[in-house]
This record gives sequence, C-alpha cells and structure tokens, in this order.
Amino acid sequence: MQKMEPAALKTSKSRAVCGTSEITGERHHAILLTNFITVVLCMLAGASTTQAQDTPDYFRQNCMNCHTIGGGRLTGPDLKDVTQRKDRAWLANFLPNPKAVIDSGDPYAQKIFEESRNVPMPTLPGLTKERVENLLNLIEAESKLEESQFKGLQISTKPFTDVDRALGHAIFLGHRKLEAGGTSCISCHSMYDTPALGGGRLGPDLTNVYERLKGRKSLSAWLTAPGTETMLPTFKNHPLTADEINSLVAYFEASAGERPAEPAASRMALLLTGLAGAAALVFGFDAIWKQRFHSVRRQLVDAT
Repeated sequence: MQKMEPAALKTSKSRAVCGTSEITGERHHAILLTNFITVVLCMLAGASTTQAQDTPDYFRQNCMNCHTIGGGRLTGPDLKDVTQRKDRAWLANFLPNPKAVIDSGDPYAQKIFEESRNVPMPTLPGLTKERVENLLNLIEAESKLEESQFKGLQISTKPFTDVDRALGHAIFLGHRKLEAGGTSCISCHSMYDTPALGGGRLGPDLTNVYERLKGRKSLSAWLTAPGTETMLPTFKNHPLTADEINSLVAYFEASAGERPAEPAASRMALLLTGLAGAAALVFGFDAIWKQRFHSVRRQLVDAT
C-alpha cells in the first residue's frame, strides 16, 4: 500500500517549493534588469563614442567647403587657433546660429561677415551642444599640428590652358571618366554649351558658378568637399582629384559672362524630337504594311 504523508509535512514541502520558486523568480528578474541596464549603458557609451569619432567626417563634409585649418582663408576664415582669437563660450554660441549673432550686431560677427564678402555662415545640420564641443576640441587639436589634415586642397596658381579647359569640358560631359568613379556633372547640371537634349535638371545651371562662388580658390574648395544634400553622399566616397578640380574650374572660368542654357528651349527640342520620331515610326510601319499587302496581292493575281 502507498504510504500516506502527514498533511503537515506535505504542506511544509509545498511551501518550501513555492518559496524556492519565488526566490528563483526574483533572482531571474534581477538578472534581467541588470542585463537591461548594462545594454542601455553600453548603447549610450557607444553613441557618445560615435559622436566623438565621426567629428572629423562631420567637419570634412560640412565645414571644409568654406574653412581650412592652417590652409588660409576660403569663403570663411582659416580656423587655425580660432579658440585663441575668441573664447569658447562665444564660439559655442555662434556656431549653432551664426545669422542670429550677426543680426544682433555683435562686432566680431559683423567683422567675419564683411570679410566673407557678406556671405553668412549657414546653420549646420545636427549641431548639438556635444557636437559643438567636439568640433572645438578637434579644431584645437588640429591647430597644434605642424600640418592639419584639414589644411585643404593646395590650389595651383598657374594660368589655365586650353588643354585644362578642354579636359574640364570632357569631364563635365562624362566623356572623361572620374578617377574615383564619381557621377559626371551633366547628370544633374547644365551649361551654356551643353547639347539641347543634354544637361540634368536636378541641380542648377553652372554657367556662372565661377562668379557666384567668387573665383578659383572658393570654387576649388567647394569641389573638394561639396556640401549639398545631393552632392555630399555622391562624392563622399568618390572625391575629385586635384587635377580634375583644376580642369573643371578652368572650364567654368571660361564660361564667365555667358548666358545659362534655356530650359524651355531644351524642352521644346525634346518635344519636337519626340514628334519627329513618332512620325518616322508611323510612316515606317505604313511602308512596311503596304509592302506586305502588295506582296500578298501579287501572289493572288499570279495564281489566277
């Protein structure tokens, strides 16, 4: 016969098992909570590290088209030792919203504005307080180097030649492939001398870009690190070489004073070309059908 356990003993064992379960459950929740906190802290630490690590890329993509560190003035001033010329508090206030500081009548901001040919510094994307501090730290560190990685392109001062201009024209049209595999200019832009059916419309006409960007040095700096939303991702991993930039600038310089291409004329040419092509197809199919009809009729006549 099965031996029966006393009720008190059975109850005691049940409570012991339940107690163990409760302890195990509490410990499980504690472990889960600890792991969750660890993951969150790691993510935050990783985000902070990423923020610091990508500061050079941020500077290269958003600042180098107007500034160098030790390479001289472009559109904006050379930033070498800028934290010695102006305190960090002023710079941290200026960077997120330059126009507001200029409009406030701040004397130093007004001086920068006038020296930049009245071209205001734009508001940079994603410029948090942490990003500003990282940028200032980067500028201070690079200023101490004998030669900064942000010294910028060393632009040739030699006069442009016809060979330079011809090569720039070929690069613009895509007849000469870019060494780094970038997209040709004509994919998004037009010029005064582009074919009627050629030239993209995604970007502006570049006929007077040499004048708009105030000459050789500023235009070359822009092409080194173009900062628009469309050009930035396109050329980030496919930068132009110094020789390609020199040739393109020579071609753009030669177009100074020319009239930009007329989009309406290009559209009209495209329309007329399409109509002419459609008409040619209609007449072609008509001729083919008539030939087929006559050949069938000839066989019927011969058979009779």
